[in-house]
Amino acid sequence: MADVEFLSEQTNEEYLQGDITVPGLAKSDEDLSTLDEPVKDTVLRDLKAVGEKFFHVLYPKTSKTLLKEWDLWGPLILCVFMAMLLQGGGEGQPEFAEVFVIYWIGAVIVTLNTKLLGGNISFFQSVCVLGYCVTPLAVALSVCRIILIANQTTALFIIRFVFVVLGFGWSTFASTAFLGECQPPKRKVLSLYPIFLFYFVISWLIISHTH
Repeated sequence: MADVEFLSEQTNEEYLQGDITVPGLAKSDEDLSTLDEPVKDTVLRDLKAVGEKFFHVLYPKTSKTLLKEWDLWGPLILCVFMAMLLQGGGEGQPEFAEVFVIYWIGAVIVTLNTKLLGGNISFFQSVCVLGYCVTPLAVALSVCRIILIANQTTALFIIRFVFVVLGFGWSTFASTAFLGECQPPKRKVLSLYPIFLFYFVISWLIISHTH
């Protein structure tokens, strides 16, 4: 009987001392440390991770990548890119700082709304998703800037409008695909409305940019 109890205690001790591994995370301090890693490898790995998140936004599906491995590099790149293209070219056009503030303050307000409604998502996870999901609108802005090179006509305005509407719809759909499961079931409408409004404001900035 004593032998059985000893073997049971030994088994429990081995179980408690076993490796606790999480998929996608480093298994040891050596795997976690990048001090001995060449700078080039570190930069390429980070760029690859950012590129994968852009792909998930352009091809939205049920995925936890943006939530589990969040970062703010992509949103920052998109923010600077859009602010540079939208900055004042004439009277009534937004300045760089204005676009920057609208982008980040809007994402923060939407995130706080989600948290206050009981959403099971961290602050930076939500900001990451909202920031990355601006990608379709950034593409629409690029197309609009190219169209604005030519003399503007009603037909060209309609083309710009269509691209912005498609970008708005894609951004909204992608963000809800990633954040939908994190929202309280009975409060989804209240939590999704600010997301809709956030991308609508950015879309309005794009379509109203005429220089």
